[in-house]
Amino acid sequence: MLETLISNPVYGYFFIFFARVADVSLDVFRLLMLTRGYALPAAAIGFIEVSIFVLALGTVLYGGLTDPLKVIAYAGGFATGNLVGVYIEEKMALGYVVVHVFPVKPRCDELAAKLRESNFGVTKIPGEGRSGPRDVLIVTTRRRYLSW
Repeated sequence: MLETLISNPVYGYFFIFFARVADVSLDVFRLLMLTRGYALPAAAIGFIEVSIFVLALGTVLYGGLTDPLKVIAYAGGFATGNLVGVYIEEKMALGYVVVHVFPVKPRCDELAAKLRESNFGVTKIPGEGRSGPRDVLIVTTRRRYLSW
């Protein structure tokens, strides 16, 4: 079936492009999963990713490198896949972030108490700023709760 698909040049270009978009998107997502400690899901994603990669590369190499449009489709799919992978990861917002909050001194304890009541991890650290003493709140939260 794949041979029938790639024997038609137009379908072959589209296959190469979209296979690379899928492959590289999975690669970006897999690396982010690994950095967050999700080894088993990352391994499963890697299996699918490499399978798609081999099919896409095989399609480019099928019949030799005589068709420059195959290379362009391959490179375009790679570039687009990076963008798609980052977009997907941003929407899923996996993991945690640490936010430093510099509240006004009289309300610092009140803000820390409200954050803790809302199940946020909060550490209060005394500091010294240009204008004198200042407290810093270090808040740990899930990425999905932040809007950039």
